[in-house]
Amino acid sequence: MGEWRVAEFIEVRELGAGAQGRVVLARHRTAGTPVAIKYLTRRPGDDEALERLRAEAVLLGQVSDPYVARLYRMVESPHGAAIVMEAVDGVSLKRVLAEHGALGPEASLLVLKGSLLGLAAAHGVGVVHRDFKPANVVVRADGLSKLIDFGVAALAGDQARGGTPAYMAPEQWRGEPAVPATDVYAATCVFFECVTGRRPYPGSGAAELMNGHLTAPVPVSELPEALRPLLERGMAKEPAQRPGDAMTLVAELDQVAVSAYGAAWEQRGVRALAGAAVGLAALFPLVASGIGGGAAAGGAAVGTGAATGLGGKIAAAVAGASVVVAAGGAGTYVATRDSADPPARPAAQQVRVSLVSSVRRDRSSELTTQYVKVDGIRDPSVETRVNTVLRETADALTRPWLDGVRRYPPEPGEQRWRATAVANLRLRGPRLLSMYYYLVDSQAAAGYVGGSGVVVDLSDGRRLGARDLLLPTALTTPGIRDLAHTIVQSQDDRESAAQTPAGAVCYPGRPITADDLVPQRLMVLPTRNGLTFVITAPLAFDCSGGSRGKTFEVPFSRLRAFVRPAIVAQATAPLPTPGRS
Repeated sequence: MGEWRVAEFIEVRELGAGAQGRVVLARHRTAGTPVAIKYLTRRPGDDEALERLRAEAVLLGQVSDPYVARLYRMVESPHGAAIVMEAVDGVSLKRVLAEHGALGPEASLLVLKGSLLGLAAAHGVGVVHRDFKPANVVVRADGLSKLIDFGVAALAGDQARGGTPAYMAPEQWRGEPAVPATDVYAATCVFFECVTGRRPYPGSGAAELMNGHLTAPVPVSELPEALRPLLERGMAKEPAQRPGDAMTLVAELDQVAVSAYGAAWEQRGVRALAGAAVGLAALFPLVASGIGGGAAAGGAAVGTGAATGLGGKIAAAVAGASVVVAAGGAGTYVATRDSADPPARPAAQQVRVSLVSSVRRDRSSELTTQYVKVDGIRDPSVETRVNTVLRETADALTRPWLDGVRRYPPEPGEQRWRATAVANLRLRGPRLLSMYYYLVDSQAAAGYVGGSGVVVDLSDGRRLGARDLLLPTALTTPGIRDLAHTIVQSQDDRESAAQTPAGAVCYPGRPITADDLVPQRLMVLPTRNGLTFVITAPLAFDCSGGSRGKTFEVPFSRLRAFVRPAIVAQATAPLPTPGRS
């Protein structure tokens, strides 16, 4: 019997094979989309390799971000297991450094920023990479990079060993639990290598490297003076002395880069890095296989450099790592996502949003509700879930008003109570929908009665809350304090902002907490430009004193340390053009 294959794909080229499996480039049978597939051959009694493959799939499957290799699905059968991923032409940072040596400050800063954004997406869902190194960064022909290989990743706080000695943080050498600051350390080590062309601590043996990472001073003097604070902070010996996660270091990096190299540093870095990658385009696996779109193709999953040797020695890569050597030193990264196989350039999903008014009348009340209705989602079950969430949000807002009318009906001869629930669209697709509903009572003195909002993921129908939108660090006590300060300082009314206690956000002298970030108190709604924070709590009041329903518009540019990068990417993604694919 021939080797087992995932039926939906036609194999184009084998990139490597070993005792436990093989890695191939393939195309979808009907759509023609190139993918990378990592096959694991099942053997009786050998469950460890399969468990490692599953663990990689679970961890990487939680991360969705433009800077991380994108996943499709994992397939298991009695004959074997495989993970499928979209493919992109690119070359590993390891190969770029081997070819060009030092990259220069601006290109190095760009590599660090892209890497940190990928790590931030992982940290946002509680995943620590634990093996960040040049071989696990793929540089594309457009100068952008993607993070790959979650083969030894772990959940934050897990007691687990793993990593590459040249880039391992001191806590990894001590066998301590994985934390996001561990990845920050490794990324800063790689940054040093990009700037100087050499690793921060030389050594050929584990003992020598361990001594360097544990006790040797951070080699700040070898970097330009402007970049030294980044290195000193990122490579601090103790995790608590480093930026707590990747996104915090991104904010510091942006400030340093603009101050040292001007506002256009990023564009110059892209040009330099793209030039270095294109010079190695002959190694791009899709180009070499004749199935890619040329050196500028986008996507994920293909890089060069290797975690294993040639001659079929890829057992470790197939079992746990994800970079596998192919002929000529090129390799393909393969990972997983529990979702459908990718169509090739599918027609864009045209999601339509409309309002449907419903009027409920009885002897004591008249309630008009603007319900939001969505259609055009390909999956009918997802469309049903989205519409259910939207309807439930409006009903939850109007129900207390109706209950109040029942308790206090109008006196005989008085007109019935009247109210309108108004739907206000804040963001429409292609991935996210955010709405704010407010209830207006024409007979109430202030008119406005209350409000509530909702954020829905149009890909699966999930209701998203503050913990889905904000980074975990933003929900800590210091993070909430800094977030509240940012919200208040973004007000147009600077005078009232100056009079508000730091962290109060228009609550009477009481700093907000993570518990306040719920629709019933302080709603968080993404828009195309940033986040809208809406005070909805009954006792909340405007900073200038009095009215409820205060809103704060804060641009994404001021929220980099607080918002998950994937949310920014989804909120700012362009809408599909009707009639185009």
